[in-house]
Amino acid sequence: MQEAQHDLPIILEPPGKAEAAVIWLHGLGADGEDFVDLVPQLKLPEDHGIRFIFPHAPHQPVTINGGMRMRSWYDIRSTDFMGDVDAAGIRVACYRAYDLIKQQIDAGIPAEKIVLAGFSQGGLVALHAALSYERLLGGVLALSTYCPMYEQFYMHREIPIMMTHGEYDQVIPLAIAQHSKQALEQKGYQIQWHSYPMQHQVCAEEIDDIAAWLKQILKF
Repeated sequence: MQEAQHDLPIILEPPGKAEAAVIWLHGLGADGEDFVDLVPQLKLPEDHGIRFIFPHAPHQPVTINGGMRMRSWYDIRSTDFMGDVDAAGIRVACYRAYDLIKQQIDAGIPAEKIVLAGFSQGGLVALHAALSYERLLGGVLALSTYCPMYEQFYMHREIPIMMTHGEYDQVIPLAIAQHSKQALEQKGYQIQWHSYPMQHQVCAEEIDDIAAWLKQILKF
């Protein structure tokens, strides 16, 4: 029996009319529920107009986890995150993100009011999708992640990008994230960078910084 590969995303509507959207991609083995509880912690204005969309990755085998099937945006083959890359899988994941973006544009949200966000695996897809999408988006929020194949990016150098990382991250070492940041900066991208005394997770100070960034770029 074929597994449900296209579960409907979780959608949190704003109190009033939706004028912006944040599409938030979870990490390996998690699902769309993973960051739903973070939204109230952002302490957005009561009349904010941001729709939050939390999609679920499909179930597929993950090589680094012994071929176990789990929710994954693409395959991770080894800990050589920047070199041993599932380029085809990342491309498919980007097209999933493109579909979600188009749904929001079709629903009346301007492209420049759509933010792609993601944690770990999801952050990689958010970066790759936003920097390769045909239209300029409102911003990219890349949490505890990395960016292989950065040499292919040349569009949308003006897009706001916020990258955050844990100083004690043992899943994706801080040095890999810093290398990704520096590589993107060398390509002409402007990165707002934050690191925190944490592991592969999210912390309260980071949530405050995310909230301030979202309010700034989406003007709420």
